[in-house]
Amino acid sequence: MSLLKSKYLLLFFLAFALFQSSTFAQREIYEGDSIQLKDRLYYGGNFGMQFGTVTLIDFSPLVGVMITPKFSSGVGITYQYFNDRRYIGGETSSYGGRLFSRYNIFPNIFLHAEYESINFDNYNRFSERFERIWSNAIFLGGGYFAPFGPRGGANFTFLYNVLHDNLRSPYGEPYVIRVGFVL
Repeated sequence: MSLLKSKYLLLFFLAFALFQSSTFAQREIYEGDSIQLKDRLYYGGNFGMQFGTVTLIDFSPLVGVMITPKFSSGVGITYQYFNDRRYIGGETSSYGGRLFSRYNIFPNIFLHAEYESINFDNYNRFSERFERIWSNAIFLGGGYFAPFGPRGGANFTFLYNVLHDNLRSPYGEPYVIRVGFVL
């Protein structure tokens, strides 16, 4: 691992530790509340479809838990099916999972940190063929939550992959923009 990537990893874990420290302090303030776990859970994710010469189906559910009124963490899975009819053998899929933490700095504005691992078909330029590999990412960024109803809403998230590698990433760029829904 390069020195720059090691520094980014260290920065990520330090930021996560700071979030955890502030979480414990905030939790002490709300010690008397008795909100049940089922009421602190939220569900959501992304679902996308595209049909035609190129078919893409994306299914990425997540579940999170509000640890404090401002801090939440959760897990998610991802499955994507891709078929490009312009090419023989243009059919593939990718799958993986992610762990995330989110801190609300304002009621609808949040910071987001995420670790993701995706298994996908990667083109190896040296062997000139596709190989199935695992690609890891650490996304840092933020977003906007647009509420609708008492619990639901839409998330608009802008993330930057600090571990981006052009040769071993399912993403063409280190920037990722996501739109998802939460219930």
